[in-house]
Amino acid sequence: MYLGRWRARGLAGAGLAIFMTGIGAQAAGSETIHGTWENPTGDVRVITQPCGDNLCGKVSWASDLAKRDAAAGGTPNLIGTSLLRDYHQTKPGHWKGRVFVPDLGDTYYSKIVQLDNRRIKISGCILGGLLCKSQVWKKI
Repeated sequence: MYLGRWRARGLAGAGLAIFMTGIGAQAAGSETIHGTWENPTGDVRVITQPCGDNLCGKVSWASDLAKRDAAAGGTPNLIGTSLLRDYHQTKPGHWKGRVFVPDLGDTYYSKIVQLDNRRIKISGCILGGLLCKSQVWKKI
């Protein structure tokens, strides 16, 4: 997920460079998590799909600003980068895995909750999930 705007707003400071994507509360029952999702600012789109028995997501489109921020963080080619990694379903509408934050150049523990058929909440966490930052992404 693109988190450059989090850094610009000072949320990556104090060594708590946590932040990613997360997926929200009550699951959408039979709706699929697979598809194309856009971050809250419209800077990045990720396609989620099965990876063996897990869920993964790769960047399919990014704005020029997101590409520049990712490059500054050590990710020169944002398009095609795997942001959502090795998520396994823990119960209907809930997943746990890892999220890569390109503008920080690091991977974090993550949770995804499907809020409904059009929204997911992606959370990136540190300290074993004690401190998390979340974003709600919309399906396009």
